[in-house]
Amino acid sequence: MLQPLLTFSFPTPAARFYHNRPFQWKMVAVNPNTSFSHTEFLLLGFPEISQSRHLLVIPFISSYFLILLGNGLISYKICMKKSLHSPMYVLILLLLIWNILYTNTVMPKLLLSIAFQLDQISLSGCLTQMFFMYVAGICESYILLLMAMDRYVAICRPLRYHYIVTKRLLVQLVIVGLLRSIILGLLIVLFASKVQFCSSNVILNFSCENMSVLSLGCGDISKTHLVGLVVRILVIFPDGTFVLVSYLNILCMAMKIAVGESRQKAWKTCSTHLLVTLMTHSCGLTSSIVYRVSGSMSLNVQNLVSLINFLIPATADPLIYGLRMSEIRKTLTVTWMQKLNHRAVRHTTRVLQKGGGTQEEHRNKAMQS
Repeated sequence: MLQPLLTFSFPTPAARFYHNRPFQWKMVAVNPNTSFSHTEFLLLGFPEISQSRHLLVIPFISSYFLILLGNGLISYKICMKKSLHSPMYVLILLLLIWNILYTNTVMPKLLLSIAFQLDQISLSGCLTQMFFMYVAGICESYILLLMAMDRYVAICRPLRYHYIVTKRLLVQLVIVGLLRSIILGLLIVLFASKVQFCSSNVILNFSCENMSVLSLGCGDISKTHLVGLVVRILVIFPDGTFVLVSYLNILCMAMKIAVGESRQKAWKTCSTHLLVTLMTHSCGLTSSIVYRVSGSMSLNVQNLVSLINFLIPATADPLIYGLRMSEIRKTLTVTWMQKLNHRAVRHTTRVLQKGGGTQEEHRNKAMQS
């Protein structure tokens, strides 16, 4: 006998919210013995405040705008300034670009969801978002590794730096990192796509994060969880170990450098990269812990902590590099002063045109008065 199998396991606030919305549920009669699986999902971030989610639009869209502005501005300056085309600044450029791409995988859908209740997402769309999230995250970790390698060679092997760190080598390493990210991302998505989603189609998160999606799976999904764990180990341990060893060697070498400007410059540059690295990995680790202790905190707290950890690196990176890297700071300062001078000249020109006479005549009048 055919029985309706499509059920929706909402928490109570979310159930009230969706019950009052003009959304037509499609009840499907399916034999329980068949391999039924949902192909349409709802991304319901912050479900326990579903009636007030629209109030989150302003802070979230402001954060999104700041991320695009900060990362885009410094990326543009690095591209346009020839003196910033060294490997170190190219790697900073790549990191900022990946910040933009990573943010764009999540924020547009989140804003549409909380502003216009456009929560629906297909299984293919969800897996696509998951893929790009993992590719961007793994690439970000790899770029931080390349930054550590670049600084290690620059400080510990300064005479051979330009022979070792060439543009060709940099391109090859970036391609290797991109291929690694794509392969590992595809591996996670491939196993996730084989999961049967028959319990519910409501993802209580703002994005198609692997753990949130797998929580809706039926049957034995231990292999899929194991793949996710293996991928994290393959990324975190090699990258983290190499970064740690590199900066420890850099620190030892910096202490041997004669006291003075060279030592201070080396320490400031490396501490900036180390700060960004620690912040990025700490946010990733915090998000992983939150998903694994989800039973001890509310869904809103889980979503908020995950979103903050997602936004912090993309927001802070341009601020850190813009304030602490002297070349970038000087470039931004010069640009800002040029704009101020341009505005002052335009204002003076308007005043002269309205008052008549030349700038010299106005100066003479001012002196006589």
